[in-house]
Amino acid sequence: MNKEQPAQSVDPAQQGDAVAIDAEAELKAALAEAQQQAAQSRDGYLRMAAELDNLRKRSQRDLENAHKFALERFLMELLPVRDSLEMGIAVADTAAAGLKEGMDMTLKLLVTVLERSGVSELSPAKGENFNPELHEAMALQESSEARPGTVLQMVQKGYQLNGRLLRPARVIVAKSSGASA
Repeated sequence: MNKEQPAQSVDPAQQGDAVAIDAEAELKAALAEAQQQAAQSRDGYLRMAAELDNLRKRSQRDLENAHKFALERFLMELLPVRDSLEMGIAVADTAAAGLKEGMDMTLKLLVTVLERSGVSELSPAKGENFNPELHEAMALQESSEARPGTVLQMVQKGYQLNGRLLRPARVIVAKSSGASA
């Protein structure tokens, strides 16, 4: 007689242990991979943080130098003006006639330096509308000839640096006759 061999039966407890061992191995592998990625991310973060800190320090140093030496070029161009004034003062005692010519040349030199540095003059003409953004009213004066709110007289020139107001032009402004200040 042919005896059939009984099918090998697997104990359910052993089968559960094998599955648990496989799951544990997979979890350990996943944990190791996650730890490796976390270490790489942390390393990348630390490098980026160090790079940003270096950039911040470099920017701060550059800004401090820019503030410290911002006027260097301007002052280098202004030194010949001072030299010229000193020479004019030294000569003034002996040659009064040449003093005016020397002062005119010095003024031209100064104007050139200021223009190259982006400084422009505000010189409002008589009759020009008063602009509180560019002018400072020193006084109101009655006038029957000028329209109210216009410049009657410039007291002191104003200046702008690259379109930004440095000093307003000081002016006397017309007001209508009989109006209160």
